[in-house]
Amino acid sequence: MRGAWVATVFNLDFPSRPGLSAETQKAQIIRILDVARAARLNALMVQVRPECDALYESKLEPWSRFLTGAQGASPGYDPLAFFIAEGRKRGIGIHAWINPYRAATHASDDRSSKHVVKRLAGSVRRLKSMLWLDPGSPEVQEFVVNVVKDIVSRYPVAGVHLDDYFYPYPETYSGSFPDAATYARYQAKGGKLSKADWRRNNVNTMVHRLSQVVRARPGCQFGISPFGIYTKGQPADVRAGLDQLNELYSDPVAWLQQGWVDYLAPQLYWKDGGPQSFTALLRWWRNPGVNTRGIPIYPGIDLERLGSDGWPASEIAHQMEVEKTVDPRHGGGFLLWNFSPLLKDTKGIREVVATH
Repeated sequence: MRGAWVATVFNLDFPSRPGLSAETQKAQIIRILDVARAARLNALMVQVRPECDALYESKLEPWSRFLTGAQGASPGYDPLAFFIAEGRKRGIGIHAWINPYRAATHASDDRSSKHVVKRLAGSVRRLKSMLWLDPGSPEVQEFVVNVVKDIVSRYPVAGVHLDDYFYPYPETYSGSFPDAATYARYQAKGGKLSKADWRRNNVNTMVHRLSQVVRARPGCQFGISPFGIYTKGQPADVRAGLDQLNELYSDPVAWLQQGWVDYLAPQLYWKDGGPQSFTALLRWWRNPGVNTRGIPIYPGIDLERLGSDGWPASEIAHQMEVEKTVDPRHGGGFLLWNFSPLLKDTKGIREVVATH
C-alpha cells in the first residue's frame, strides 16, 4: 500500500475551490492522479462524503457544497466515477473515504431538503458550530449502512475507508456528548451496558456491519485510520493527551482482533524519537500481542508538518524507511496526509516519496 488521502472538506485538496466548471474539476483530478503516479502511489483515499453529502451521484444524499458552493447542486459530472476511470488508467485504486457521523461543519450553513439532518432530525446533535449524527441511534446506523451499500453496489471502488471521527473529539463540544435521551431509550429496552461501554459498542456495531457490507463485494477492502495512540499507557513509553478508547469511544484493537478490517492506518503524525515517537507507536500497532491476526498496519505519515511545523523532508524519508524495518509488516505500506504537499511539491517531497 502506497497511498494518500485526498480531502474534499473545506476544499483542502479537491476541488481547489467550489464553483469550478466540470472541465476544470476534471483537469484537477487528472493532475492529482498524474502526481500520484509520479510519486509511485497505488491508492488514493478520496473523501466522497465529508458531511453527509456526496461527491458522487446519490439518491440518498445531496451533492456536496464543496463542489459547487451550494449543497444539492449538480457539478455536471460524477467526480467519483471520473476518479475511478482515470485512476485505472494509471494503476491507482480509488478508495471511497466517508465520514459516518459528521453532518455539518457549520450548523448555520444552508442545507438541501434531501440532507439527513432534515430526514433524521431527532438523531442530530449540535456541537458548538457543528452538527453530528448520534452514533447511538439505530436509525443513524441503518442510514450509514445503506449509504455504504449504495456506494459499493454501484461503483467499482477499491475499498471503503473511515477516518478517526467516531464520537467527536472532546474539544468540539462542552461537557459530555448530548446523548442522554438515546442512552435512556437503550436502557428502556433492557440495555445493561454502562454509557461508556454502550458508546464503544455503538461504534463497534457500526464497524462490524460496514465490514460485512464492503466485503460482500469480492476484492473490496475495508480500512480505518484511527487516532495514532490507542489509550493512555498503551504503549507505556508514549505520552498521550487524548484517550481514544475513553474519549472517542473508538476501539481499533477490537476491530483488529475481531478481524473486521482489512488494514488499519493509525495516524502517526509525530516526529520519530519524541514523546509520541513514530517508531515506538508503529512497533506497538504491529506487535502480534496487539494485532493478533496479523492484519496490515499502514502508518499515516503527516506531510502537512513540512509546512505547519517546519519539518524537513528528511523526517518524512526517515519515517518511510522506518516503516520498512518494523516487523511484522504483513505487506507493509503507508498513507500520506494529505495530498496538497505532493501537488505543491513542498520541500521536494514528491521525489522523496517516489524514491522510498
